[in-house]
Amino acid sequence: MKRTVDLFAGCGGLSLGFQNAGFTIVSAFECWDMAAACYSQNFQHPVLRDDLSQADRVIEKIKKMRPEVIIGGPPCQDFSHAGKRVEASRAGLTGSFAQIVAAVRPGYFVMENVDRAQKSAAYKAAREILVEAGYGLTEVVLGASFYGVPQRRKRFFCIGSLKQEDGFLAERILQARSPKETTLRDYFGIALDIEHYYRHPRNYNRRAIFSIDEPAPTIRGVNRPIPQGYPGHPNDACSVSQCARPLTALERALIQTFPPDFKWVGSKTDMEQMVGNAVPVKLAELVANLLIDNITETEDITFVAHVETIDFQDFFAWLEQTQPLSQRSRKDIVSRLKRALAICDADGFPDALYRFQLEQSTRFKKLSPTVRSQVKRALGLYAEYHNERLTKQLRMVV
Repeated sequence: MKRTVDLFAGCGGLSLGFQNAGFTIVSAFECWDMAAACYSQNFQHPVLRDDLSQADRVIEKIKKMRPEVIIGGPPCQDFSHAGKRVEASRAGLTGSFAQIVAAVRPGYFVMENVDRAQKSAAYKAAREILVEAGYGLTEVVLGASFYGVPQRRKRFFCIGSLKQEDGFLAERILQARSPKETTLRDYFGIALDIEHYYRHPRNYNRRAIFSIDEPAPTIRGVNRPIPQGYPGHPNDACSVSQCARPLTALERALIQTFPPDFKWVGSKTDMEQMVGNAVPVKLAELVANLLIDNITETEDITFVAHVETIDFQDFFAWLEQTQPLSQRSRKDIVSRLKRALAICDADGFPDALYRFQLEQSTRFKKLSPTVRSQVKRALGLYAEYHNERLTKQLRMVV
């Protein structure tokens, strides 16, 4: 699946989400040595330390990588609620991202940032570059807690396609939104040994003690102990005497939905900063999966001769007649079927042997559990459809 380059990769949250969804990450770029060292411990492909503020110097290098997708999160400190909210030199890296995309011209790109970046002058200038380059844009702020991440973190995504109009991914994103926020208890079950925890406020006009029966507040790049003089707040989930501790660095990484076996390097301060800067892995994975569904629905995928005769339109019509599903769900099932065929090409499709060979393939195993389940469901429905058609044909012969 699509050759992808990650710009401003940090420790790899965006890369890992896209890799889990099946994208092939061929290279990443990250200037902070500690984050690059952490990234290299967790991925097989190279991470380069080029200065992306000098876009002209890296464009030819990136072109040689032949990326079909460029992803990235330009540094957001100058846009963030935690920062001074003054656009400075780092905000110019948003323009560098746009320059690189416009020059390399991948079929798709995904740019991520804090929610307030959408209203910045830097993004306005970058947007003009991307539109002039011919990209249709889907621009959306996602609340992570409504997309499977146990954290009230809002992130802005600009997703571009050379082949489609503005808003091309908006409906899928809306359909994927859960009506209920994900709490820490929902996500971890009994794995956490606390009911309440401390998260240091920016000032004491804000609450600082939270319950695991709500999403965590945004994970920041700092994590402080409970101060002896903390006065408490009326909205705290409990009194300070009942609050055991702040979250550990590892717990904060898990709330960012990094896997437990992700390897961290550097000091505790370095880890906290990397975790706070990262894109939640599961949020990145969700965006990646929605983009894959769009790609498989809109692009021509070449299959070998024995599956070229698949009538996807007839299968869609069968789903419409036999399954109580929305039109979007039916389209997603067809997309997952196409994805299976793109991963594994085997004789006997869609019989049990094909399904076995698919499930043993390395590319299938790299998909997230949710996507694997969706692909298997699509294959099961197609097998049911296929068997019905065969039965009808046999009856006509008899």
